[in-house]
Amino acid sequence: MTDDTRAVEPADSLAVFVDQWNKLQRTDTPGHHVRIARWLEARWRGGDRQLLLMAFRSAGKSTLVGLFAAWLLRHWPGSRILVLSADQPLARRMVRNTRRIIERHPMTGGMRPRVAEEWASEQFTIERPVELREPSMLARGVTSNITGGRADVVICDDVEVPNTCDTAVKRADLRDRLAEIDYVLTPSGTQLYIGTPHTYYTLYAARARPEAGEEAPFLDGFARLEIPLVGVDGRCAWPERYSPRTIEKYKRRHGVNKFLSQMQLQPVSLADARLDPDRLRPYASELEYREAGGEVRLLLDGKRLVSAACWWDPAFAPAGQGDGSVVACVFVDEEGGYWLHRVAWINRTGALPPDTDEASRQCAVVARFLADNHLPAVAIEVNGVGRFLPTLLREVLKKQGIAAAVVEITSRRPKELRILEGFDALLAAGALAAHASVWDTPFVTEMREWQPGGGKGHDDGLDAVAGCLASQPVRLPRLPPAGRRADWRPIAARVADTDFDL
Repeated sequence: MTDDTRAVEPADSLAVFVDQWNKLQRTDTPGHHVRIARWLEARWRGGDRQLLLMAFRSAGKSTLVGLFAAWLLRHWPGSRILVLSADQPLARRMVRNTRRIIERHPMTGGMRPRVAEEWASEQFTIERPVELREPSMLARGVTSNITGGRADVVICDDVEVPNTCDTAVKRADLRDRLAEIDYVLTPSGTQLYIGTPHTYYTLYAARARPEAGEEAPFLDGFARLEIPLVGVDGRCAWPERYSPRTIEKYKRRHGVNKFLSQMQLQPVSLADARLDPDRLRPYASELEYREAGGEVRLLLDGKRLVSAACWWDPAFAPAGQGDGSVVACVFVDEEGGYWLHRVAWINRTGALPPDTDEASRQCAVVARFLADNHLPAVAIEVNGVGRFLPTLLREVLKKQGIAAAVVEITSRRPKELRILEGFDALLAAGALAAHASVWDTPFVTEMREWQPGGGKGHDDGLDAVAGCLASQPVRLPRLPPAGRRADWRPIAARVADTDFDL
């Protein structure tokens, strides 16, 4: 911080407190540290009690927040500060750093307690004018039990790391644990999150992720300060440390996605995702079924459809446990465009008619799916649990008067290859459109998190849609046979050779 900058700062400001500490460490105060200090103090004095600080990796944000904690205790010695991190050692590091600042900073004289037991590495209590049960500062891992404690300030320092957010289950668990803060924080207390995004479905996202069940961002309403390494104007936030050559070296060593996530604060998958849902072309139109002049047409978004594929990958695990039972349908228009119109998880709670056995209930849902989407056939993968389902589904279709064929398929190829071959070319060409309802299902999350070679996420929806894409027929024009019911498909189909056993 320059002499001119210090001249405009009040002597008791956080920026001066930070600068004095840096002078003691024989280092300069970089510009982004001054910016963070001013923002934290302005938000605190302005009464903002929900704060999010995001800055590039190694920006010194945890050090700055440790100085902020020491500054708070100096001016408001009765404050109780709880530090939550992904694990106990990480939280302990911030508490230990704050304790060291209080010991050595020229502005914190007289704060250290007389009793040595109150000056530990995981918690400490300063000399304060009130007797309170809780210490001045306490470190806890986010999985620890914090029930029964009270805090005036809760600092969530790097609660999101790969180990707490690399699956949907872990992300849900993390959010549930963070929700416990409401029962610990005093009514006028402050929450301060600091970190960088480690997943597209980050806690820190500015926009909701509807495909993950969000109606609003997790930190909706929080005051935000975001400091990427390189700003929109192309200027580096810390040019003294990060030269253009250093930045390029980081990109080459760690990959573009990690640079965008950890240095530019853009929520992306840290892995180089093979299936990018941003390449899907969203649409909101519904199917239009028309009969005129003895001809039947099926339209979608103004395009005439010429073929369809429906695939059911069955499973009988309870909702949220094990594989999903997924049915999907894809249409092709006369210009060769692909339309992913529906994907449905039919073993989810509430999705099935009551009072029948599980297999019959699922068959009833698939039958309705076929009727609602004017589908002429459905393929069922019978490798595993689906062996007896085709016969049962045919009976349900006959009972409901739905004219649709049931095709039994046994796949011999690895699921990973089917998914890659089904999606790769279409996504690269931007030729796959997806209905808006698809974003309300787990399908988009599966796309973002799927990795060839085996990953931790589910791929039930991907497998069903890949089955549709792989089973699209070769279409040959001919007249419809006499005496048959009118078909919306203007040309008939001949099935191409595949690796499937029919």
